[in-house]
Amino acid sequence: MTLTVSIVIGNPKAASRTRKVAELLVAKLLEPGSYDVRVFDLADYADEVLVWPSDKLAAANAAVAASDLAVFASPTYKGTYTGLLKAFLDRYPAGGLSGVPAIPVHTGADFGHQMGPTFTLAPLLAELGAVVPGRGFYFSLTQMDDIESVVGSAAAEYAANLAALAKVAGSAAVPAGV
Repeated sequence: MTLTVSIVIGNPKAASRTRKVAELLVAKLLEPGSYDVRVFDLADYADEVLVWPSDKLAAANAAVAASDLAVFASPTYKGTYTGLLKAFLDRYPAGGLSGVPAIPVHTGADFGHQMGPTFTLAPLLAELGAVVPGRGFYFSLTQMDDIESVVGSAAAEYAANLAALAKVAGSAAVPAGV
């Protein structure tokens, strides 16, 4: 089975370092050839993110909601995620990401806001129904020289958390009709 993975980048600058971190996280987390990935670099959608309705954004939201795994990555602005990412997520109804495993990622200049993805983005994703498999991942841009190791460690932690969830899921009692 091939997994469908979505990476949503909330950086207003296209092809950012935030995107690089998120793409590397997926590459380190999943076996090569086991997934198809689609990147939604919201900088490419900036002219429509506040347009209601928008077929382009509706298609992007639907694709992310249908994913087997989603990574939501943002640079840290004022201690939290960008307004661009918030506007994208605001397009979902309650439960709009129901059951989607979602990893919150922030990047920042230093470690001053390292709890940001756990305390700001993870609760929003959970409110939308996503399953957040652990604490948010914060990558300080001071770590760029060690990006492979830092991201690899985060991927290993998420892999362990997902494996633990899979073990419990195999024995979960599922109500009829679900």
